[in-house]
Amino acid sequence: MTLRDLIASLDRPLIAGPLDVEIKAVTADSRLVGPGSAFVAVRGGSQDGRQFIPMALEQGAAAIIADSAPETGHPPEVPYVQVSDVRRALSRFAAALAGDPSKQLKLAGVTGTNGKTTTAYLLHHLMKRVWHRAGLLGTVLVDDGEEAKPAAFTTPGPVQLNELLGRMVDHGCRGAAMEVSSHGIDQKRVDAIAFDAAIFTNLTQDHLDYHGTLDAYAETKFSWFETLAADPMGKKPVAVVNLDDAHGEKLVDLLGDRLPVIRYGFNVHCDFRANNFKQSARGMEFELTAKGKSFLVRAPLIGRFNVYNLLAALAAASAVKIPLREAVAALADAPQVPGRMEHCGTRGGVSVFVDYGHTPDALENACRTLKELNPRRLITVFGCGGDRDKGKRPLMAKAAGNHSDACIITSDNPRSEDPEAIIRAIEAGMGGARFKSVVDRAEAIRIAVHAAGKDDIVLIAGKGHETYQQFADRTIDFDDRREARRALEARPDEHDRR
Repeated sequence: MTLRDLIASLDRPLIAGPLDVEIKAVTADSRLVGPGSAFVAVRGGSQDGRQFIPMALEQGAAAIIADSAPETGHPPEVPYVQVSDVRRALSRFAAALAGDPSKQLKLAGVTGTNGKTTTAYLLHHLMKRVWHRAGLLGTVLVDDGEEAKPAAFTTPGPVQLNELLGRMVDHGCRGAAMEVSSHGIDQKRVDAIAFDAAIFTNLTQDHLDYHGTLDAYAETKFSWFETLAADPMGKKPVAVVNLDDAHGEKLVDLLGDRLPVIRYGFNVHCDFRANNFKQSARGMEFELTAKGKSFLVRAPLIGRFNVYNLLAALAAASAVKIPLREAVAALADAPQVPGRMEHCGTRGGVSVFVDYGHTPDALENACRTLKELNPRRLITVFGCGGDRDKGKRPLMAKAAGNHSDACIITSDNPRSEDPEAIIRAIEAGMGGARFKSVVDRAEAIRIAVHAAGKDDIVLIAGKGHETYQQFADRTIDFDDRREARRALEARPDEHDRR
């Protein structure tokens, strides 16, 4: 593809040099530049890509794209394209060079603070059941239609993202479900992706270390829907919005009639509405009212918050033309989502669950859900990550302390921070709740499981599916689920401490 073809989608670029050069690849990493590559000089939080232009030229870059004029001495035979938004240019180039694979798929994206992974997992399950092959891009797994692998990022960069979508097309996938993170939106990784459905789950405090304020975080989420309304990339995307969430209600008002909207929740004004919710330790059921009909939904999941995830998946499935009756039937054997309210076993009458809940709202939901199973006691093990939003630490403490009978505060991923300092910040928010602090996470899990008695539930929250723990000087192999099972196996078969 020539540079002339690639820049056709850009907004008034300034060009110096020839335009008929062949572009075979695009990258924002100067180390990956080779002959035929266009180098996009992205200004990041810690590095300015413009300083790597000389390296890109030395390695044979076929074109340079940047947001400022070329330096004196730039070789005239290498075209230089000045644009107002380099991240958007990178996304447009990556999609075009990959053949715009998103336009060949029924693609549903999920954004929000909580529920993205579970909703995407459930929707992927529905797509596979009806279409046999479907892709998944998320926090836990990437499934290209032939092989599933652990994910490195919630929303990959635009080059990798389009490569993955291209593989899905090549492998015969009819559609795909993907998580869309606030970082991915802000950095315009999905700007050139054509969506058929865009799901908004909810919005609570998270990522304020990146966005600064809750309002800025919300504006970033909303901007994805604004972008889809302004440029739907040749499709007619449907916004699928949780109307029971205050920010969801605001989003519906903001969109007006610029996008078709499916509203979901328990609210009487919802298009996909849940009623008569019931649950047990084995799963849930509720009545779905949608499209003028009623359906009985059964799924092997627990928690009122999972009703929202199920509603979102069903509404998005309908938006991508999956028959609703088939989708409802397929939920009866919905998969266990790794690290999302995952039951890790029962021994001596003690049941252990692992959940990713790492925001105050998610942790409160997890605790409330398990309390509704009427345990004798709920013991919650949790911590907070280092180098992240410090303001949520006392809020996490309040959520766990208010809804648990006892808590053990421990390390999460301390990263560069002192684990004991993080724990002290959490302790300050515990109020009168009963708690114990144990810095070593494996030891904290063991203590909680061994302190529990018959009919108690232990919740291990914060890391979910993660298989590592990050410290200032190292990253170690660590899995809450594995540690939970080890602790359970070390208990006697009969263990009643009433």
